[in-house]
Amino acid sequence: MKLSDFNYELPAELIAQAPLVPRDTSRLLVVDRATSGIQDKHFFNILDLIPAGDVLVLNNTKVFSARILGKKKKTGGKVDLLLLEAYRAPSLNPDSEYVSAAEAEEIRNKKIWRCLAQPALHENQEIIFEGDTLEAVFLKRDTDGIPLIEFKNTDDVMATARKIGTMPLPPYIKREASGQDDATYQTVYAQKEGAVAAPTAGLHFTEELLKKLRDKGVQVCFVTLHVGYGTFKPVEDLENHKMHSEVFELSKETADCLNQAKSKGRKVWAVGTTTLRVLETCVQEKKLVAGQGETDLYIRDPFEFEAVDRLITNFHLPKTTLLLLVSAFMGESLRKKAYEHAVHEKYRFYSYGDAMVIL
Repeated sequence: MKLSDFNYELPAELIAQAPLVPRDTSRLLVVDRATSGIQDKHFFNILDLIPAGDVLVLNNTKVFSARILGKKKKTGGKVDLLLLEAYRAPSLNPDSEYVSAAEAEEIRNKKIWRCLAQPALHENQEIIFEGDTLEAVFLKRDTDGIPLIEFKNTDDVMATARKIGTMPLPPYIKREASGQDDATYQTVYAQKEGAVAAPTAGLHFTEELLKKLRDKGVQVCFVTLHVGYGTFKPVEDLENHKMHSEVFELSKETADCLNQAKSKGRKVWAVGTTTLRVLETCVQEKKLVAGQGETDLYIRDPFEFEAVDRLITNFHLPKTTLLLLVSAFMGESLRKKAYEHAVHEKYRFYSYGDAMVIL
């Protein structure tokens, strides 16, 4: 299998630039792995596909306003920052037994974030933001080449971003984020803030649809995985790709729910590749074990899926880890058949696009 196998041609007009309203009116491609059959439906038809007793697992991460605009302090030139995550180098771990209390406090007080920056900055370059009340300085690049930015005049960078930032829409959405995106680029069940990209398969669910599923007898559980910008990073080397690490949590309540369901032969439906990665990270001998931490699980064919039986997902960018994961789950020949059908039938692609369920 070659990297070129995970490339495909997509007309630009099929890249969704805005969501459909209501959310669950998007299209749904139903793919049956047992028969290789394909059906065209709408997302609200998911109610008819999930049997009572099965478990639907959702990622309750919440996207924060990670994109903030500033200007260079000296020249006034525009600076566009995307906050990725707070930076903690191993040598600067404030919880380390080798760090004194005074040093730990200094580390905590330094608001250093890994960020993407446009245009490129030079070391010690100062940036100011809205109202000149927030300042920052570019320190250096980390070992992955990501800029490290230290923020001044704020006790909480994420809280400040909520006030002055905007939704970090993916680069293939060719417009500026609007106030409407604050709601639409967020699942209706988002709770735990920390993602810089939405778990897009979940964007199709409405509160009404979830209620109907529960009323039918479908169990609904939650995990958390804070989606990072690395989700869009193209794969350049199938064998040696370095997967981006993302923070996750699987509660004991969810683990117990899933283990009980599987012991009774009921199916686990993962909503999105992020949910699937959490579950497959936490499975041991076909049992889910509660835990939290970071996962860099890289899934590609061949891979033995032990936790997840069904997958609801969007249509993904070529040569990405998301597409490799989907191919591993459904088989590459069937994945190609499904994507060719979706392009031919003019499905809407990517974050605000349509969905696929793999049975």
